[in-house]
Amino acid sequence: MRQPIDLHTHSNVSDGTETPAELVRAAIDAGLGVVAITDHDSTAGWEEAAAAASGTGLTVIPGMEFSTRRDWMSIHLLGYLIDPEDVDLREETLRIRESRLKRAETIVSRLAADFAIEWADVVAQTTDGATVGRPHIADALVARGHALDRSAAFEGILHPRHGYSVPHYAPDPLEAVRMVRAAGGVPVLAHPGTRGALSVLDERSLAELVDAGLFGLELHHRENTESGKRKLARFAEKFGLAVTGSSDYHGDGKPNRLAENTTEPEVLERIIAEGTGSAPFA
Repeated sequence: MRQPIDLHTHSNVSDGTETPAELVRAAIDAGLGVVAITDHDSTAGWEEAAAAASGTGLTVIPGMEFSTRRDWMSIHLLGYLIDPEDVDLREETLRIRESRLKRAETIVSRLAADFAIEWADVVAQTTDGATVGRPHIADALVARGHALDRSAAFEGILHPRHGYSVPHYAPDPLEAVRMVRAAGGVPVLAHPGTRGALSVLDERSLAELVDAGLFGLELHHRENTESGKRKLARFAEKFGLAVTGSSDYHGDGKPNRLAENTTEPEVLERIIAEGTGSAPFA
């Protein structure tokens, strides 16, 4: 398997700024050997990414970033090589996307009381069929001149302390791990070492996820704290979990750059061996 290997990226099917084909070209330009396309709660970008990668030497791992929630904390789960036609998975991700849409509409209506912004501004930041979410609202705020960039919008106006944001529906991570496995996929917790996440996913909770089929932890990620990484490394060793590294690339939507964190080839080989719902695109 060619290196480097980046197993977490987003296209404009969710909250990235590049089409799946543009994402593939960016991966090639960055010198990647393998890239995973993992849009939020959607597999709609797989076909375009596969076509763009064909004959280039780049391997694309089809995946998805599954939204889950426990108590007050949003916890994301990467599902690799899932069956995109799995009925339960399709129904659940549709429910999540519909809830995201309603949440976005509610946030915009709240914002409109204090800022010059309307729903059409958000729609203008999306593409047909995209999973609409807060990043598109952030982009609309930027377009309206209320924030310098997407990151500033999240750190400012859209920060929970200002009261505009509301949660959306998401299943418990335990249920999500089971669902990914039932769809033939390989589940890895995305950036679980961020501030607050480890207070929800303690050792007992993680043990439950492992028993349900959790494969690994995305340890090498810019949003994981150093203390979080140390704790995750201990958990990985104790429970025999694989360790991955990824960029979480969003094009211009985040400062994250392709290949800034990568995964070892032997870990990817294990993912491919365990994933039965779909196959890599090459």
